[in-house]
Amino acid sequence: MTIRLYDTSARQIRDFSPLHEGCVSIYLCGATVQAAPHIGHIRSGLNFDIMRRWFAYRGYAVTFVRNVTDIDDKIIKKSAEQGRPWWSIGYENERAFNSGYDALGCLPPTYEPRATGHITEMVEMMRGLIERGHAYEADGSVYFDVRSWPGYLELSNQDIDDLRQPDEGVAGKRDPRDFAMWKAVKPGEPAWETPFGRGRPGWHLECSAMAHKYLGREFDIHGGGIDLIFPHHENEIAQAKAFGDAFARYWVHNGWVTMSGEKMSKSLGNSVLVSEMVKQWRPIVLRYYLGTPHYRSMIEYSEEALREAESAFARIEGFVQRVVEKAGGVVEPAAEVPPAFADAMDDDLGVPQALAIVHTTVRQGNSALAADDKEAAVARLAEVRAMLGVLGLDPLDPHWAGGESDRGEDLHGVVDTLVRMVLDQREAARGRKDWGTADAIRDQLNQSGLVIEDGPTGPRWTLGPR
Repeated sequence: MTIRLYDTSARQIRDFSPLHEGCVSIYLCGATVQAAPHIGHIRSGLNFDIMRRWFAYRGYAVTFVRNVTDIDDKIIKKSAEQGRPWWSIGYENERAFNSGYDALGCLPPTYEPRATGHITEMVEMMRGLIERGHAYEADGSVYFDVRSWPGYLELSNQDIDDLRQPDEGVAGKRDPRDFAMWKAVKPGEPAWETPFGRGRPGWHLECSAMAHKYLGREFDIHGGGIDLIFPHHENEIAQAKAFGDAFARYWVHNGWVTMSGEKMSKSLGNSVLVSEMVKQWRPIVLRYYLGTPHYRSMIEYSEEALREAESAFARIEGFVQRVVEKAGGVVEPAAEVPPAFADAMDDDLGVPQALAIVHTTVRQGNSALAADDKEAAVARLAEVRAMLGVLGLDPLDPHWAGGESDRGEDLHGVVDTLVRMVLDQREAARGRKDWGTADAIRDQLNQSGLVIEDGPTGPRWTLGPR
C-alpha cells in the first residue's frame, strides 16, 4: 500500500513517504476572517478533510494544523468601514467558518492557531532572518530580501526578473519585489510592540512561524488553494528555508469553485455563502457536491449541478434506508473498503473513481434486494458504509443521523402519518382493481416531491430530488 499525491513543487505525482513512520503532519492555510465563508472557502477545508480521513484509514496518526488569519489589510479595512473593532469582525467570521466546516462534516483540526497569538514566534523568525542577511529593517517595517534566497520562485516556476513590479515604490525597500514581514504602525491601526517598533504581521510571516511552532523544522504536507502558490506559499518557503527549516516535503493544492469561469470571490461579488446554502440544500448534499470532484479540478457552480448531486446522493441514501429496513436494524460498516476503492484513493485521492465503486456497489445491492437476497444486500451495505465513512458521507453516521432537530423529527412523523393515509387509499384502489385512481394518487404524490416505491412489504415513500 502506497499513497501517491500530486506534489506542486515536483510537478508530478509522487509516492508519499512520511517524515516519521506511521505519522503524517499536515499544515493547511485556513481562513482569513474578514467575511463569512462562501462555498469556495469551505471546499479547501473539505478536500483536506477527506485527505486526513484517508490517511487515518490507512493507519496513520494525523496531526492536522489549520491556521486562522485574524489580522490583515482586509480586516482592518472592514473595521474602518463598519466602525467596529477588528477583533470583533475577526471573531464573528471565525465562528462562521467553524460553523460551515462543522455543518459539512469536517473533523476539527488538531490545532487551529490564530496569527495574533504568535507574535513572539514571528519576532524570533525575523531576528534570525535579519542576522542571516535575508531580511532588513526599514522605517519600522521588516522586509524579506527576495534576491538573497537562490530558491525563490521554484514552487511557482517563475523568473524573478519577470515579476511585475509595483507601480509605486515603497520607501525603504531595497527591491520593489521584496515583501513585508512586519508592517510599521499606521494611525488608527492595531499594533504590537517588537524590537523593530510597533506594528503588525505581514500575511506570509504568520504561516512560516506557526508551522515551525506546531510541526517543527520539517513536516509532511502543506496544503491550500491554487491561488496561494504565489505569492503566499512562495514567500512562506523563502522565509522558512532561509531561517534554516526544511519546511514542507509535499505541496498539495486544491482547485477553485468558479462562477461563469471566474474564481468565486467576495471582491468579485459572485460568492455563495455557506450560511445561505445550508438553508436551501441539505449539508450532506453540499458535501457530496463539493467533495466528490477531484480535489485538483475546478468546480463550476450551478443549481443544475447541485440538483444532479442531490439526485445521485438520494440513490445512495435510498439504498441504505431500504437495506436497514430489510435487515431490521443498523448494519455496521465493513472492516475494510473494497480493493478498487482503496486503489482509487491511494492514487492522488481519486474520489471520482472511488465514488464510481460506491455507485456500482449500490447497484449490486439493489439487485440483491430485488432478488430478496438479504445476506448479499447487507454485505453490500456494509461495504458502502465503509466507503462513505472515508468520504464523510455515511448517512447513518451520528453527525448526519442526529442532525435533525426534535421539531424536524416530529414533522417527519406527521408527514409519514398523512402519507400513509393516502397510500392506504391507493392500496384500496388497487385492491378493487381501480388502476386509474391508484395511478392518479401515485402521480399526485410524485408531483408533491415524494417518491413511492412498491416492495414485498408494501409501499414506502422517500423525499425525491427537488
